[in-house]
Amino acid sequence: MTTRTPDNPRGLRDLPFRVPEVGNAEKARARRIARALAERYPDARCALDYRTPHELLIATILSAQSTDAGVNKATPTLFAAFPTPADYAKASPARIEKYIKSIGLYRNKAKAIHAAMARVEEDFGGQVPRTMDELLTLRGVARKTASVVLGNAFGINDGFVVDTHIERLAKRFGLAPHDATVAMVERHLMALFPRDQWMDLSHRFIQHGRLVCKARGWLCQSDPICQRFCENARVGVGGKGKRARRDSNAEPLASEASALSN
Repeated sequence: MTTRTPDNPRGLRDLPFRVPEVGNAEKARARRIARALAERYPDARCALDYRTPHELLIATILSAQSTDAGVNKATPTLFAAFPTPADYAKASPARIEKYIKSIGLYRNKAKAIHAAMARVEEDFGGQVPRTMDELLTLRGVARKTASVVLGNAFGINDGFVVDTHIERLAKRFGLAPHDATVAMVERHLMALFPRDQWMDLSHRFIQHGRLVCKARGWLCQSDPICQRFCENARVGVGGKGKRARRDSNAEPLASEASALSN
């Protein structure tokens, strides 16, 4: 990981892609959002249950297009049956399937888990790798999964997790353009927030998305954070078709903040 220096304050030079240029006003606004979320959700954490890095990796693979609650119901018996990566490698996808049938796409996920654990055992000595590039060589692992594992299991911030909640909040809070892909949303968030906050912030964004900034029936009409930062508060739109009270403290969106500073 690149160390932050005065000429590289975000510590981003080791990334395999460029992140957008953002101005001081945009970064200052992002800091205010981060503080508000930290005050609201100081104890936000990964919702998946795990004890070891390989258990987190498996749980994260299972969580794709499934709920964390559903994954947590299935994993205790799965983890008990296969305590180590070697146990998965020696098994077959069909044996793994029996423990995860309650989870969507369980057949494909069983194959991914078997293949990923076989690679961990054979190529990494039974230890989950600690780099983004190595994790991405495992079946069933994309940047989101790798970022979850690196950040939660090893304390390494090498990516900003973008799930459906974070994508929704990033766009409603004006942190990324509405037409941005998931990959571009991640790059905007990486540019706006200090690297050492990426994992903690992802948990707080997710918590706010689950409780307040929902896909449907959002609660911006009554939530102080949304009233201050969400574009819905600016235009007076509330959840379930209601009109929201326009908060006089609502801040400009990031793009507007940048324009005002020029």
